[in-house]
Amino acid sequence: MSLGEIVTIGLVVKAGWTELIRKKEGKIMAEKAAEKAYELGKHYEKTYRGCSQCAIAALQDVFDIRDDAIFKSATGLSGGASMATDGSCGAYVGAIMILGALLGRERDNFGDPEGIRFKTHQLAGKFRKKFIDEYGSVVCRDIQTKVMGRPYYLPDPEEYEKFHNAGAHDIYCPEVVGKASRWMAE
Repeated sequence: MSLGEIVTIGLVVKAGWTELIRKKEGKIMAEKAAEKAYELGKHYEKTYRGCSQCAIAALQDVFDIRDDAIFKSATGLSGGASMATDGSCGAYVGAIMILGALLGRERDNFGDPEGIRFKTHQLAGKFRKKFIDEYGSVVCRDIQTKVMGRPYYLPDPEEYEKFHNAGAHDIYCPEVVGKASRWMAE
């Protein structure tokens, strides 16, 4: 066996090659997961709609962590919650729900002496920064204004139709959901 073969299969532990190979493989896997999350998020939003649930489904599928209770609990969060657009972007909230499901404090540890919730807040803050950098806000109507040129009041059937006809479900919302899913997967 040549040195190249040994390094390739990660057997040169003392030289640190194994860790280097693991990091490189991990980065490639993370990039693939992020890209898959992006594609699934876009696809689900285009196909099924409901930005929160679409981001959740994309991330659950990528990380193989399906939980129907989490998915179901996001039903009313689309369009800034109740489609009123004045709350946080549904894709933003859905992705943070997955973060919390994976890394948040548990009910059995409500007192949280380890400060798990603060570590989760820190990660959520990094995710929030990506939204702010890209859209200037995490609020649904602000994001609509940034990507579509104006906000829409979605509970109004006429406004909803204008929103849809302007490409919301074909172009804009799928892109936001895809990016939210990618950023959280990263």
